[in-house]
Amino acid sequence: MLDHGLVEAGKRKILIIEDEPHIVLGLEDALRFEGFEVESRTSGRAGVEAAKVTRPDCILLDLMLPDMNGYQVCETIRRSDAVVPILMLTARSQEADKIRGLDSGADDYVTKPFSVGELVARIRALFRRANRPSELFSFKVGPATVNVAAQVLEKDGEAEKLSFYEVELLKLLYEYAGQPVKREDILERVWGVEGNPSNRSIDNFVVKLRKKLERTPNQPEHILTVYGYGYKLVP
Repeated sequence: MLDHGLVEAGKRKILIIEDEPHIVLGLEDALRFEGFEVESRTSGRAGVEAAKVTRPDCILLDLMLPDMNGYQVCETIRRSDAVVPILMLTARSQEADKIRGLDSGADDYVTKPFSVGELVARIRALFRRANRPSELFSFKVGPATVNVAAQVLEKDGEAEKLSFYEVELLKLLYEYAGQPVKREDILERVWGVEGNPSNRSIDNFVVKLRKKLERTPNQPEHILTVYGYGYKLVP
């Protein structure tokens, strides 16, 4: 039996948890056209059960479901599977809602209405990076040690799980330690998408990482904003 990480991109299985029929149909058609295997569920509980039974390689999770909200579904799935990538589909545009989604265990979010092309690009970029061996096993940033292979950040004797994108963002900033990295370059290299002013993915992930890594998150010493340009890591 092939391991998840060794299955060809065309054989990857995507689980859609979404209750709007026209969105489900559109996603199923687009993803199957791109060569993915697709399953869908229209409720949170059915989605949680499908995640356990079908072992998908990626989950597209709607925030608003009839029985459970997406945050609850994400937290439930994460208790049994800390690794499977979860992309949250949300009609909400408020930053607080997006950050709450990331805090519940989602790896990324896409705001409706979204481009199926961008969604597919993000999924494929995620799979490419998951298959790429890392030369870094671990590195230190201030009081914390980042274990790349285990996707864990250790600080003050406590360990916190990192999501796929959190690890990739830290790795990229560490690669250019002490130098500012442009937002557009971060979006392209980490998310595999073209940068645009409305894409706030980086900012939300930086907020999450500062909470985990910095002594005082609102006065960061290690992940610094370079205004009008991007971010810089000071290890």
